[in-house]
Amino acid sequence: MTRLGRRQRPARMGDAGVTLIEMMVVLVMISVVAAIIVPNVIGRPDEARVSVAQTDLRSIASALELYRLDNRTYPTTSQGLAALVEQPVSPPIPGNWAQGGYLSTLPKDPWGNAYVYQSPGTAGGFDLISLGADGARGGDGTASDITLDGRQAALQRP
Repeated sequence: MTRLGRRQRPARMGDAGVTLIEMMVVLVMISVVAAIIVPNVIGRPDEARVSVAQTDLRSIASALELYRLDNRTYPTTSQGLAALVEQPVSPPIPGNWAQGGYLSTLPKDPWGNAYVYQSPGTAGGFDLISLGADGARGGDGTASDITLDGRQAALQRP
């Protein structure tokens, strides 16, 4: 102890802290990495939504195929995709509708819109469509329609 009762601090060692230059180097490195990665990540949400819509369409198509196997026909356009969740009460009433349904819930597309279902379809037993980001038929880019018909679904089965 010194004369006034204070402890004397030990001499500071040369490597005891981070210098301003070291902090600046780390910040520059983080900035360079962010400049490379951020532009690549920003465009991906739209691609991810398209991928989710395609996966949903394939899942719905599989449920429609199970419905057809049980009932020998697809739900009508008026019965819609709701026939996969709740037993239809409008004709034709399915004779072998699976207890519990074919889907637990009816998904919405990644943009919050209902999937469009039409039976018979233009090229197969049904057409499934996500109207894309704009929620309207047609469009370009993320606003373009994502479609799956009964023939495509049959080709995708293993």
